[in-house]
Amino acid sequence: MKDELNLLKNDKARLKELQYIVEMEEWITQEYEANYERLRLMEGGHSITPEIKRQGLLQVLMYFRKMREVAESVTETEVKLTLPEQTSPKGNRFTIEGVVDIIREKDTTTMYDVKTHDADYVKANKEDYVDQLNVYTHIWQNLRKEKLTGTAIIATQFPRSLKKAIDADAEEKLQKELDNWDPVIPIPFSQEKVEDTITKFACVVDKIENRDFHPPGTEVLQERIKGTRQRFATRVCRNCDARFSCDAYRGYSQKTGSFSGGFAEYISDLGNSDEVENFTNTNAFEAPPPTNIDDLI
Repeated sequence: MKDELNLLKNDKARLKELQYIVEMEEWITQEYEANYERLRLMEGGHSITPEIKRQGLLQVLMYFRKMREVAESVTETEVKLTLPEQTSPKGNRFTIEGVVDIIREKDTTTMYDVKTHDADYVKANKEDYVDQLNVYTHIWQNLRKEKLTGTAIIATQFPRSLKKAIDADAEEKLQKELDNWDPVIPIPFSQEKVEDTITKFACVVDKIENRDFHPPGTEVLQERIKGTRQRFATRVCRNCDARFSCDAYRGYSQKTGSFSGGFAEYISDLGNSDEVENFTNTNAFEAPPPTNIDDLI
């Protein structure tokens, strides 16, 4: 009799847990849709492609499933960090700002920076994130006078194998891929190089103010980016609206024979076939945006 009561209690607990998950995912979906419509209204009705919108929602849902313990432990969310009144070598004044999440547990405080990048890319390019988190750590510990014990990146873009499991609607395979997915990448921080990092930011500010924009050389465009199978030209240049007036990209196209059809094919390049289809169908199934933000409240 005692064993049966324990089984009944366990069943009730599991049912309650499942109900909680279903209700949370329904709430996430509703909030995602409402936030999307708010953004559409504020941006003049511009839309994103249906597939990108779907992938965004899936990232949030998978993040909740995988990172639920972390998500529910966040003590401060979207904490704005500001390093004001900085001056560049050429006298330009600027401010460094960032937004992070904070988790406090007993004697530890961890700072998380959420990125829509994939974990493999982050792991292969940690140096790209170290400088940024070092500045955030400097602001937190020296300006806010609070101790920090660790920093990490949360890479919300899920791997291809997980996406395939989602598309296949295979619950067992999905759970296996979720178990294998590790989106949290610890990033070591060091306060010794903070001044150098701020100087790097300052030099970028000077370049922007002086309109000093130089693309990387053609050889860089041909290199494969660490942690990916993509070349620089595919991952970066294909997302740059100025690529058709860029000498480096034009040289890359001529050298690699990317556009065998000549100038017409080159100038009409909109990306790969999937990107073209998504771009074409962006507004095909979109309802017109609301005209009053009160309708979304």
